[in-house]
Amino acid sequence: MDQQTLFLTILGMAAVTYVPRVLPLLVLARRTLPDAVTRWLGFIPAAVLAAMLLPALTVTDQGFDFSEQNVFLWAALPCFLTGWKTKSAAATVAVGMACVAAGRYFLA
Repeated sequence: MDQQTLFLTILGMAAVTYVPRVLPLLVLARRTLPDAVTRWLGFIPAAVLAAMLLPALTVTDQGFDFSEQNVFLWAALPCFLTGWKTKSAAATVAVGMACVAAGRYFLA
């Protein structure tokens, strides 16, 4: 790949990263969104988090793993409850690490 092609590729990647983020900001900057849209947008972070976590908790090299041997799936339950009750990321991570360590010790 020559230098011009590399430069154009990087420029194109920058454009497709930057434009979708700036375009809604420019279009919606002076508008007030309806309450229903604002409420709907409020669910996006939780949906993205769930979309990232579910495969990490359930998919292994052999496929989906919903068995009792899946330590990460078991550790997710107390993590969810800790995060929900305390709203503390540090406490949630600490509980998750402790649960995975205990699960590996007792289930292995």
